[in-house]
Amino acid sequence: MVFAPPQRLVRALGETAPEGDDWLERLPEAAHEAVARRELTVERVQVPGGRSSLVVLVRTADGTPAVLKLAPRRARPESERAALAHWGGRGAVQLLEPPAPSGAGAGAGAGAEGVLLLERLHPDVSVRSLPEAKALLEAAGTLRRLWVDPPDGHDFETVAERTGRQARAMRASADADPEVAPLVEAALAAREELVAAPPERRLLHGTFRQSKVLSGERMPWLAVGPDPVVGEHAFDLARLVRDRVEDLIAQPSGATTTRRRVKRLAESLEVDRERLAGWTLFRAVESGVRARRVGRERDAELLLEFAGWL
Repeated sequence: MVFAPPQRLVRALGETAPEGDDWLERLPEAAHEAVARRELTVERVQVPGGRSSLVVLVRTADGTPAVLKLAPRRARPESERAALAHWGGRGAVQLLEPPAPSGAGAGAGAGAEGVLLLERLHPDVSVRSLPEAKALLEAAGTLRRLWVDPPDGHDFETVAERTGRQARAMRASADADPEVAPLVEAALAAREELVAAPPERRLLHGTFRQSKVLSGERMPWLAVGPDPVVGEHAFDLARLVRDRVEDLIAQPSGATTTRRRVKRLAESLEVDRERLAGWTLFRAVESGVRARRVGRERDAELLLEFAGWL
């Protein structure tokens, strides 16, 4: 089996790879080793796949369908493993290997760092396949199940820490690109107010959107691909607000539809509407500025126009 990374993964990792990083070059060998160690039978590489990991459809030695996922360190796969273990399948895909015991080396328990063996869902069926209103309802219901207290002694990144790093990069972009400066300043001001007094501290998915909710056998819909973070519910819900942003931009009433979506999601999940709007603004501007920085001009244009409605 040739473990060639899909072009979508190659492009996405190429945008973020630090100088000298050779993870993609080492990926085929790492995949072969992971398959052999677990005595898996490979069916196929998932294409187009994700933007931060190689996803391989496999079967275990007893014939159970599963997914083998390999991700570089900068995608924080060990944080994903810890969150999935804590959720224990409640609202999210299940781990099929236990995390390594505390203090164990990288070769113990779950195997090599950055390799996860997961429950097989239906990889080509996400809630995006549903009509928009139904998709938002099902996605929001799935997200609610993930909002639990983080484990004692956790080392998950906090919302304040993650957005602080992002804010520094945004300031640098605004200094170099005055065209985006007004939106960046508005987003940074919103963040400062929001991180000052978060209403709760829960374990969050971190990168939740409709395409991260897949059809399953155990439950109708389950979340995949978390980049977990600890903070308030509104931060997690904010990414869902701009789902199908290209459709929103194409509508003559896109701005009104967006504000109505903020209100509906806030009410359905009992989240403060102003806090949701503030985090939606920050996350849209951060994504738009980052897209512009790496040359994805079309994505940047959509995201920044969307942010201007907030």
